[in-house]
Amino acid sequence: MKKIKLKNIETQAPQRINKEAYKRKLDKVIKELSDLQHLLYASHTYSLLIIFQGIDTSGKDSTIRHVFSSVNPLGVQAKSFKAPAGRELEHDYMWRIFQELPEKGKIQIFNRSYYEDILVPTIQKSLSNNIIEERYEFINAFENHLLCNNTVILKFFLHISEEEQKKRIQERLNDPFKKWKYSDEDLESSEKWKEYEQVYEQILNRCSLKLPWVIVPADNKWYRDYIVASTIVARLKKLNLKFPEK
Repeated sequence: MKKIKLKNIETQAPQRINKEAYKRKLDKVIKELSDLQHLLYASHTYSLLIIFQGIDTSGKDSTIRHVFSSVNPLGVQAKSFKAPAGRELEHDYMWRIFQELPEKGKIQIFNRSYYEDILVPTIQKSLSNNIIEERYEFINAFENHLLCNNTVILKFFLHISEEEQKKRIQERLNDPFKKWKYSDEDLESSEKWKEYEQVYEQILNRCSLKLPWVIVPADNKWYRDYIVASTIVARLKKLNLKFPEK
């Protein structure tokens, strides 16, 4: 497998494509996703785990909000994983993950995930290299276990440029409706851009053997949403789901 280098991967939509045409295509795909989610729920055979990772301001929240705007909330749940706190600190790092895995027929969305438990301690140098290595091995085995038990996994890395991140951080500071989103983490990720990029490259390369990441050009929100939605729809279609017979 060719090694992933993020600096060589485009963060913007191709110039040749028409923005308005893709927005119309996005509307159609979101409707398809709604229908397929209903079928997934009814068939009760597979579960779907969708993981969103990306540097701060890459658009994880807004992607989830737009792509899943038409699904039935009874069949979809979203969980945002922040720094562990309270009871979570009394358990191993995967304990809180196990609580949120999807049931058959359900879609579970992770806004950040167990990959933060490699990313953050690597950046902060809070764990030894041996422990980090064990986490890589365990996470690959864990995902393989889920696959063997009819959990479909889609992993999206929202890929923005350093310039776009700086622009979005400034927007958060200037816009009263977005300022609440700003945190010190935004500034830290901006100041440590190269470090975050390097660790993400390690994650993308080392955790892609059976479950390749979808690296989504995310500078243009409309294109980002289309890529995510169309990828989910294509994967659900491959399951050949059917409504149960009476």
